[in-house]
Amino acid sequence: MSLNVNGRTRRVDVTPQETLAHTLRYKLGLTGTKIGCNRGECGACTVTVDDVTNYACSTLTHSVKGRQVVTVEGLRAADGTLHAVQQAFIDELSPQCGFCTPGQIMSAVALLKTNPQPTREEARQALSGNLCRCGAYDHYLNGVMRASGQLS
Repeated sequence: MSLNVNGRTRRVDVTPQETLAHTLRYKLGLTGTKIGCNRGECGACTVTVDDVTNYACSTLTHSVKGRQVVTVEGLRAADGTLHAVQQAFIDELSPQCGFCTPGQIMSAVALLKTNPQPTREEARQALSGNLCRCGAYDHYLNGVMRASGQLS
């Protein structure tokens, strides 16, 4: 089947019960999508499908045919410039161990696309589906606020 991933059409053989996380990581080499709980609870596998966050571990690959999938690898500009959220997370030292960071980034990007000036509480709600075992939630929230231009 053909998948649109990060703006490119990718051809890949997919089994009927294969999850998007498996396809992205093991067949397309996009390892930024992490598999944590593998049951849609931790958010480490968050990607966007048509600009809406989805847990890739709980999404069948066949269900995204004809839709636009974006992973953390697809956020960087062609010249290597990081997305504003990625840069803000670096500036705020948001990642601790970093395992949840790609999912946190994808949730923040989706939020800012629909709500460019969220309140801290709105950002907290948007990232509430992403668990951080290091407890760096305030650092991630600071990153969202910085990316939205509300923190300098």
